[in-house]
Amino acid sequence: QVQLVESGGGSVQAGGSLRLSCAASGYTYSSYCMGWFRQAPGKEREGVTLIGTNDGTTYADSVKGRFTISRDNAKNTLYLQMNSLKAEDTAMYYCAAVSGFCLLTRAGSLLSGSKVEYWGQGAQVTVSS
Repeated sequence: QVQLVESGGGSVQAGGSLRLSCAASGYTYSSYCMGWFRQAPGKEREGVTLIGTNDGTTYADSVKGRFTISRDNAKNTLYLQMNSLKAEDTAMYYCAAVSGFCLLTRAGSLLSGSKVEYWGQGAQVTVSS
């Protein structure tokens, strides 16, 4: 049974930092592109960042320079370090395993031919201004 379990969400003031973790099990974690997506109230889900099996990374423009994705294949765990948080970063953040191209457009969309194979349940991040 595949499981992706996020942790580390919470509330923070603008300018602050949070670190999300995602513990994966039930599949070959090291073989997958992994990523973080987010969905704010009333908006569509968007890609935030992906990390490939060779640790190559891609970021949406909205978070570039502020967020850092990393993975620990020995622990089957994915991380998202979020710094300089803004009110517009408020959203539910989802961990995901992706097949196909491990790339995001600048706007945070997956490329044609790529899809999310597994989703986590989400972790809420709230940034107050």
